[in-house]
Amino acid sequence: MGRIDRYLLSQLMAIFGLASLVLVLVYWINRAVVLFDQLIADGQSAWVFLELTALALPAIIRLVLPLAAFVAVLYALARLSGDSELTVVQATGASPWRLARPVLVFGLIVAGLISVLTHVLTPLALGRLNDRQAEIAQTATARLLREGEFISPTSGLTLYLREVTPEGELRGLLLTDTRDPAGSVTYTAASAYLVRGAGAPQLVMVDGMIQQLGAEGTQLLTTTFTDLAYDLGPLLQVDSGDRRGTRERSTWELLTDRARVAEETGSSPSEILAEAQDRVAEALLAPAAALIALGSLLLGQFSRFGVWRQVIGAIVLVILVKGIESGAVQAVRSEPTLWPLLYVPSLAGGAIGLALLALAGRSRCVRRTEVA
Repeated sequence: MGRIDRYLLSQLMAIFGLASLVLVLVYWINRAVVLFDQLIADGQSAWVFLELTALALPAIIRLVLPLAAFVAVLYALARLSGDSELTVVQATGASPWRLARPVLVFGLIVAGLISVLTHVLTPLALGRLNDRQAEIAQTATARLLREGEFISPTSGLTLYLREVTPEGELRGLLLTDTRDPAGSVTYTAASAYLVRGAGAPQLVMVDGMIQQLGAEGTQLLTTTFTDLAYDLGPLLQVDSGDRRGTRERSTWELLTDRARVAEETGSSPSEILAEAQDRVAEALLAPAAALIALGSLLLGQFSRFGVWRQVIGAIVLVILVKGIESGAVQAVRSEPTLWPLLYVPSLAGGAIGLALLALAGRSRCVRRTEVA
């Protein structure tokens, strides 16, 4: 690479790093606020909050990198144009195609980063995130151990605890089950304990009573017990099997073992192939967005008023490409066999960028002819 290429690439990478950091923080804060309220309300520690938000970062970074690449090219070239550096480079004979070389290299670098995230890091992080959420659910402390509150872990179930001792003893338990239309069942116990079983946790109640009320409310049956075990599986919806879906599996696994993945996830082979192709197509949006930004800013002549018109035009074109992407994704979700449509947004973006570069090169030749 020439000196101009290295200089422009260094400018793009520096701004890209800053833009990525800002966008990731914005997305992360929005995600963290919701997760923080949920975890703190459920009695989880700050360490669990940090762990879960860290596991969500790869998916967030994957989303913002194409946008950060677009912003980096726009800002870097707009600043170079404002400082007349871009004008000087063009005056030395550098064509739009010549300037596209470092921008295309930059776009390919970003595409490589996105590929690593989509194919490897994001599936691993999502898989670990689901495992940790399942572990938190199995402890039952986040959803059940709230003293002095009436809570409903699931529709038709209501639980109340008067006191939870430091030793883990649950005192003054009331559990009402109204899921059966034939009647309701109410469990009361002087004390209870949570015991981890082979599958879901078990609620062991001591010195209590069962009250069964008929649907018409005219018959009440009571049964006292010394100890009784209650299965918490329906409350916590614990799945002891492989909980990984297609999003939590690497692309290599999706492509090389589709039959097994389809059996374990319940997805069709065409849906699995569409998921893998979506990851490949997603990385191609970065170089396409970079070329759109470059081509837009090279249109028109130098102006002391800046390049705000070119910037607005580039933003409109990227919004158009994102609209095409949204339509393609919806079509593939409805019919997975249409997965080639996933490549249409990146191809359309690349074609728009190349067309803009061609127009910029032709306009430059026309201006040279007029000057001559």
